[in-house]
Amino acid sequence: MNDDDLERAAAAIRDGDLVVYPTETVYGLAADALDPDAVERVFDAKGRDRSKPVSLAVPRFEAAIENDYIRAGERERAFADEFLPGPVTVLCERRDIVPDVLTAGRDRVGIRVPDCDPALELIERAERPITSTSANVSGEPSARRVDEIGDRVLDQAVVLDGGETPGTESTVVDLSTGTIHRRGALADEIEAWLERQ
Repeated sequence: MNDDDLERAAAAIRDGDLVVYPTETVYGLAADALDPDAVERVFDAKGRDRSKPVSLAVPRFEAAIENDYIRAGERERAFADEFLPGPVTVLCERRDIVPDVLTAGRDRVGIRVPDCDPALELIERAERPITSTSANVSGEPSARRVDEIGDRVLDQAVVLDGGETPGTESTVVDLSTGTIHRRGALADEIEAWLERQ
């Protein structure tokens, strides 16, 4: 992966197209998270049920606040200081700019700050938040390598090949209820943090 690859991928995001990209967990499928049509393409490529929300990735947690994607209180900020960037998705109250299709109409959106240089570079160059969902077809295992991703996804996306990723999915946590919705990387540490609050 070189500078031209990243620029081509960022241009694809800006044009409403899809990008397969590496993270510190598994390969992700990116589109402009604020463009409802682009988000629809993510659901179509994955064959994902529209009732299952998709997270969005930003270069810094503060960027989600500054750009009015979310409302975040002291608890969310403290959590972000502790765990982000990293393999964690934190649910926050969304603002109106976040499309319904991304959140399946829910009032919260998952925020992800990848601890992975190519992923962060893609977000920075695209100059918008991107969808953060695994690049597999729904029902199939998450992919640690590009050759594990089905053609249904690959045929519709620009691909950033970053080699093999670590493979443990992010932990999804809702701080408003202190609930871990999906145990993944750092789940034990997050559970301990929740218990101390």
